[in-house]
Amino acid sequence: MIRRTLEICVETLADLHVALAGGADRIELCSALAVGGLTPSAGLVAQAVDAVRQRGKNIRAMVRPRDGDFAYDATDLATARAEGLALIGQGVDGLVFGAAQAGRLDCTALADWTAAMRQARPDIGLTLHRVIDLVDDPVAAVDQAVDLGFDHILTSGGATRAIDALPVLAAMQVRAAGRISIMPGAGVRAANVVSIIAATGVSDVHASASEEAQATDGRALALGFALGNRRRTSLAQVRAIRQAIDR
Repeated sequence: MIRRTLEICVETLADLHVALAGGADRIELCSALAVGGLTPSAGLVAQAVDAVRQRGKNIRAMVRPRDGDFAYDATDLATARAEGLALIGQGVDGLVFGAAQAGRLDCTALADWTAAMRQARPDIGLTLHRVIDLVDDPVAAVDQAVDLGFDHILTSGGATRAIDALPVLAAMQVRAAGRISIMPGAGVRAANVVSIIAATGVSDVHASASEEAQATDGRALALGFALGNRRRTSLAQVRAIRQAIDR
């Protein structure tokens, strides 16, 4: 039986350890998951790479210089380039990035960025993130992602939850035709992951496997230091997803 790959996104070292203990094969390291994930700090990356290496697992890091949309200007792209190169220097196995303009992938920006990353490290893994969920034709965008040199696409199929876009995800998987890995993410839980895999035939899945942590200090919320209550990776949820996909 082929072992399916479980990727868990985390934003703290503590959550990374929980994800690995629960059976994650790959970590997506971010900061600010409350806004979809931003580039993690150098200090966190250093600790995370060391922790993952000790477990013989894989780590990819988000490259996203700001929150909001993915229509990047020249300064945003310069920052994304610098961040990607710095992350490569710190030893991550792969990078997660995306850019779009007016309902289409920004292929010019993406080509420049991927070329710079490949020049720095030819074997660096590259995931096109959920920017693809904002394009008008995500199925056609699969071909563009392949041409740009990405090896994974993280996508919900354009829906709020991956389980609600199974026909789109299945069509993307067919279009991929083994050239790139389609990785469903968004609302993936033990209760639906088997249905997602059965309907699409994917070999990789992505989840946060998180639960709400303790209530955030009301003063921190009032002063704008937090968007809401923090979420933490749940050992029980990671294990449950792992067990579901291994059946």
